[in-house]
Amino acid sequence: MPTTATRPGRNRRSVTAVDDDARLLERLRAGDEAAFVALVALHHDAMLRLASNFVSSRAVAEEVVQDTWLGVLRGIDRFEGRSSLRTWLLAILVNRARTTGVREARSVAVGDATPAVDRTRFNAAGAWASPPEQWVEDAEERLGAAALAAHIHAALEQMPPRQRAVVTLRDVDGLGSEEVCAVLSLSQANQRVLLHRGRSQLRRALESVLAAS
Repeated sequence: MPTTATRPGRNRRSVTAVDDDARLLERLRAGDEAAFVALVALHHDAMLRLASNFVSSRAVAEEVVQDTWLGVLRGIDRFEGRSSLRTWLLAILVNRARTTGVREARSVAVGDATPAVDRTRFNAAGAWASPPEQWVEDAEERLGAAALAAHIHAALEQMPPRQRAVVTLRDVDGLGSEEVCAVLSLSQANQRVLLHRGRSQLRRALESVLAAS
């Protein structure tokens, strides 16, 4: 019988995060302050990236993250374990970030008017089935270039908040589709559409840069 670490469909990174969460949760409930420090170290960067999708500046995103950590400390005894601790943390963060974004009078769009790239270029999981040819040839040695990273960042900034959040959670933080749906309160169909549209924008940005280089 396969163990948790070897079950299909779960990558090593997510298993490690879940296992770490379980140990940290037990220590946190026992009042271990070092556990809280470890929990912050494990999730703070991802939380900051996610909050930045919904508010107007990094400074406001930092405030949202800090507010979320306070909420976690106050509510940890009410966590029932129906989801992973990471999913619970990120869901709290999204709720607080959205509330803050509304107060800033920002419009949180659910999609964009740009037609999605041909769906035959993606498989059912949302990964490339037919990647850009030049990207396939050159991406491994060129993705680390600072100029290309700047173009990727610019393309992300052009996306509506939820679309950018889906791409960030899936492709930067490595969350699975089910966890992203739970964090952002999305259906699987909506998550796939947002992911396809976001990746198509990144594809166009990358193809343009690679073709010109």
